[in-house]
Amino acid sequence: MRRRAILDAASAMLDEMPVAAVTLNELSRRVGLAKPNVLRYFESREAVLLELLDRFLQEWLTDLAGELAAGGDENLPMAERATAVAEVLSRSLSDRVVLCDLFGAQGGVLEHNVSVEVVARYKRASLDRLTTMTGLIRKHLPELGENATLFSLQTMVMAGALSAYSTPPPSLQAAYEAEPDLARFHLELKDSLKPALTATLLGVLPRH
Repeated sequence: MRRRAILDAASAMLDEMPVAAVTLNELSRRVGLAKPNVLRYFESREAVLLELLDRFLQEWLTDLAGELAAGGDENLPMAERATAVAEVLSRSLSDRVVLCDLFGAQGGVLEHNVSVEVVARYKRASLDRLTTMTGLIRKHLPELGENATLFSLQTMVMAGALSAYSTPPPSLQAAYEAEPDLARFHLELKDSLKPALTATLLGVLPRH
C-alpha cells in the first residue's frame, strides 16, 4: 500500500510538472512520509519514475491495441496501412505527454542513480513491453517481419526526443514570443511525430 501511495503521488506530480521538476523532497511531503521512509520502498527518485514509466507503458499498450484495430484496414495496400499505423501511433502518443516525457528522460536520467538490480528488473519488464508492441505492429503490418522490433524501439525513442521540443521551458517560450523566427525550433508533438514515424516505417518496409 505504501509503494502504491508513493507511485500515485509521483503520478499526480507528473500531471503538474515535467520529470525534471519532480524531487524526492516534494514527493515525500505529498505522500506524508519522511524522506528516509520513502527510501525504504524505493532506493531513489529515479527508481520511482522507472516504475511509473513501466506502468504507463503497460496502460498505453493496452489502449493501443484497440486504437490500432479501430484505425486500420487490413485490405488496404501496404503503404496505406503503414501511413494509418503511423497516424494512430502519433495521435496516441501525443495524447500521453507524461509517457513521452518519461521516454525522453529514460536513458539520460532515469537509468542513472539506480542499482543493478533495479535497472535490470526494469529492463526485463521492458523486454516484455517491447514484445507486446512488436506483436501489435506486426499484426497490422506483417510485412515488417523482424523490423517490427526495430520500429517499435524507434517509436519510443522518437516520442521521447520530440517531446522535449514540444514543451519549452518558460525562458525559451518567452524567447519564441519575442523573436517569432526562433519558434521554428518549437515542434508540436503530434505534428512532428507523425511524419517522423511515417518516414521511419516506410523506410523499414520491404522494397519488393
